[in-house]
Amino acid sequence: MAAPHPDQRTPHAGPGVRLDTQVIVVGAGPVGLLLAGELALRGIRVTLIERRHGPATASRASTLHARTMEVLDSRGLLADLGRPPCEPRGHFGGIPLDLTLPGPYPGQWKVAQTKTEAVLEEWALGLGADLRCGHTLHAVADRTTHVEAAATSRHGTPLTLRADYLVACDGQDSTVRALTRADFPGTSAERELLRADVEGLDIPNRRFERLPGGFAVAARNLAGITRVMVHAFGTAPREHAGEPHYDEVAAAWKQVTGEDITGGTPLWVNRFDDENRILARYRHGRILFAGDAAHRQMPIGGQALNLGLQDAYNLGWKLAATLERTAPAGLLDSYHTERTAVGAAVLGNIAAQALLLLGGPEIEPLRTVLTELIAHDSVRTHLAAMISGLDIRYDVGGPQHPLRGMRLPHTVLRTGAARCTTADLLRSGRGLLLALDGPPPRLHPAYADRIDTLTAQAEPGNPLQAGTVLVRPDGYVAWAGAEDGAGLAEAVQRWFGSP
Repeated sequence: MAAPHPDQRTPHAGPGVRLDTQVIVVGAGPVGLLLAGELALRGIRVTLIERRHGPATASRASTLHARTMEVLDSRGLLADLGRPPCEPRGHFGGIPLDLTLPGPYPGQWKVAQTKTEAVLEEWALGLGADLRCGHTLHAVADRTTHVEAAATSRHGTPLTLRADYLVACDGQDSTVRALTRADFPGTSAERELLRADVEGLDIPNRRFERLPGGFAVAARNLAGITRVMVHAFGTAPREHAGEPHYDEVAAAWKQVTGEDITGGTPLWVNRFDDENRILARYRHGRILFAGDAAHRQMPIGGQALNLGLQDAYNLGWKLAATLERTAPAGLLDSYHTERTAVGAAVLGNIAAQALLLLGGPEIEPLRTVLTELIAHDSVRTHLAAMISGLDIRYDVGGPQHPLRGMRLPHTVLRTGAARCTTADLLRSGRGLLLALDGPPPRLHPAYADRIDTLTAQAEPGNPLQAGTVLVRPDGYVAWAGAEDGAGLAEAVQRWFGSP
């Protein structure tokens, strides 16, 4: 753990509202809300600080991938999303890619970001999380034994907070990252895209079309709103340009496609680029980072949102165990170890896709070769698992086993006359010891409130059929073996602490 930067600003303890909590979450977007819910599920007092005055109105991220759908299922939240459309076909750098893989939620699910946020907010607040909208953060300080933060409401009222930990979930332009001067290495932007949701357009759909002058996407949803994205080859990012005017989007669209979209009504407009950075450390003492506050990437194929949500899912139970004083040594630091490895891999594939999408004519031979390779199922499944988040394998220690470090496969189970799924068994937010061919090995009674134990039988045709598995609260298998339980005690103590 690093000490706070010497120039880190000290919160001003002037008149106003003072608040003590256990965790401050800065940013109430999807990542912050999921983290707050994970903490509140475990009884942790959490306060969210959000600059916006109310819910988001722009749905810039609208794709949930297979692993994220599994995460939401494990918390019982899928029903609240309704029946979102699923598209089995995705892309890798604009090259069509079938995302179908074994599991309950193959493909990409189209859920407006506003809907995702609304579902997560209702869940988190229902569990007791405290949300303070309309507050701008302006100072944070790590005091070694606690963290302090200061914000100001939209009415000018100071808010001073004290907590055990603070987690920055405040996006790619993170205020916390700036205040702490966290090391954020990577590559600067070379190309940018313009993007808008527009009403009143009647133009052909374009799916990742590379035209002589640039790249264009047009996709009309069931509400009649068309999302357009455009890049003119050779266009460099405008430094400190802010959000574009719709006229700029329309001009670029005309240049690349020849179509006139000036008659449309923009709902929102923005620009994004291929800057690619990841924090050197996700943990700075009592200040941690998740989502786009920890990594900046081009939002290709919805991976940015999904990466951030899975950051929160990995961090929540570890931070809660740390506050409950049941965490083994190093558990909270494993958040950095595990998620920086995943983040670096995702940013690597995004950088490759950005080149395939936005590179000039010189990239065409590479696109041709990759198109041919994707026709081979081994290549397709490798890339589909990468995009969907189903290829993640954490180093959980212990002897090798096909399941160790992987997510628990979705399995339909029977416990007596009852029928359930493995996702149902994770909804408590605790660990799980699941035995499929006999009673589970006995654990010390002290683990009763940390690990649920169950004997069940898998229905035929499911991926789990025999053996015993120890599953972390985030759904990843920490140990798998036979009924003799060899190595189980060590795995339990590594992930759930001493009795």
